[in-house]
Amino acid sequence: MSTVADKLAKKSSHKSSTKQVRLRLVYIDFWSAVKLSFLAAIALAVVTVVSFVLVYLVVQTTGLIARADEFFGNFTDGSILLSQFVSLPQVLAFSAIVAILNLVVVTVLGAVLAGIYNLAVKVTGGLLVGFTSN
Repeated sequence: MSTVADKLAKKSSHKSSTKQVRLRLVYIDFWSAVKLSFLAAIALAVVTVVSFVLVYLVVQTTGLIARADEFFGNFTDGSILLSQFVSLPQVLAFSAIVAILNLVVVTVLGAVLAGIYNLAVKVTGGLLVGFTSN
């Protein structure tokens, strides 16, 4: 079987001072992909919670919530205030829920992509990766 990658490997077979190795990635371990995507999801969850809290603190500091209370107070006779629904505990709870859902989705997505790659390798033959030592 002659592929484009094999032709390129033969074409670039001139002698050089560096050692070149060409490897074909033909399998991604499912559990390794799940663990790696879980760790990436944890990092993304931390970033999500911190960014929600920082945005809340900026909005609170600039007084946008108080101005929104005044705006909504004109329509509802002051019976419904935005500050009742948007406070630090509510923001933390909402960001935690978003982070947990994101954690599950990213972990499952990593597992699904590993499975799809392993199925696609049967058709394409894998990904050719070249390494050199300097």
